[in-house]
Amino acid sequence: MKIAVLDDYQDAVRHLACFNLLDGHEVKVFTNSTRGIGQLAIRLAPFDALVLIRERTALPRALLEKLPNLKLISQTGKVAGHIDVAAATAAGIAIAEGVGSPVAPAELTWALIMAASRKIVPYANNLKDGLWQTASINPALNTLGVVLRGRTLAIWGYGKIGKLIAGYGKAFGMRVLVWGRPDSLAAAAADGYQVAPSKAALFAEADVLTVHLRLVEATRAIVTGEDLARMKPSALFVNTSRAELVETDALETALRQGRPGQAAIDVFASEPLAPDAPLLRMPTVLATPHLGYVEQDSYALYFEAALRNVQQFAAGTPSNILNPAALTI
Repeated sequence: MKIAVLDDYQDAVRHLACFNLLDGHEVKVFTNSTRGIGQLAIRLAPFDALVLIRERTALPRALLEKLPNLKLISQTGKVAGHIDVAAATAAGIAIAEGVGSPVAPAELTWALIMAASRKIVPYANNLKDGLWQTASINPALNTLGVVLRGRTLAIWGYGKIGKLIAGYGKAFGMRVLVWGRPDSLAAAAADGYQVAPSKAALFAEADVLTVHLRLVEATRAIVTGEDLARMKPSALFVNTSRAELVETDALETALRQGRPGQAAIDVFASEPLAPDAPLLRMPTVLATPHLGYVEQDSYALYFEAALRNVQQFAAGTPSNILNPAALTI
């Protein structure tokens, strides 16, 4: 089979032990992205199988209809809204789902919380410029960091990642406050955490608020400007889940108005993020380039499953197929 691995920005996949699962196949690893449907169609037209790294490339109907050779999409992790599953099925393109782990994104979330709270990045950068114990050359921003103990950690979404974050907060002596669906709230209460009386209270009481929701139509833009305006001027808003959970431009506006006072962000509506993006120009924002799952053990886990799905499909024994009807077309 002719196989393409897409959007491997660090050219890491070829160096994983599991890459030998594709021995005997013609494999092309793309280390850069292209966005236009026309350009993508030209790039991907020769391939029988695509291996996707999470949602870095979207595969809408308009693109899938231009890929007559495509037989398999092998997804690292689970499929989200970036693939038109109905269009793939109608075209006879099977979609194989993989596995994932909440550990790496949860640990990154906590690293961002700690780094932002103690202003580690600006302190470290200024030290390289000869400035001792200086968070900013702007007097208004040259303030002390804060510890987490005794402060309120607000978590919206109590799934696998949210549960880990709650445990970290408890270990650091934080008051943990949870909001989400009724079943999530029941689970959080059963685990001994406090349930917020309302979404408004979650935002108003938070010293740190972190969002851990899946992106579906019901959650798109679920965090509004009104929500963010309820936060304290000293509060930190954290998003390592999906940029689209937040109303367009709401975070930038809220930060300019001083509520919340800081943000730590790992996800963006357009990725890779343009260097002139407004968020990157805000000194109260700690931004990382979507590193939630970008970590050695996670890559090994994700690609072991995704490449084995390709191997089994090529051998005529497809497994973990999301849309089995595609196999009969």
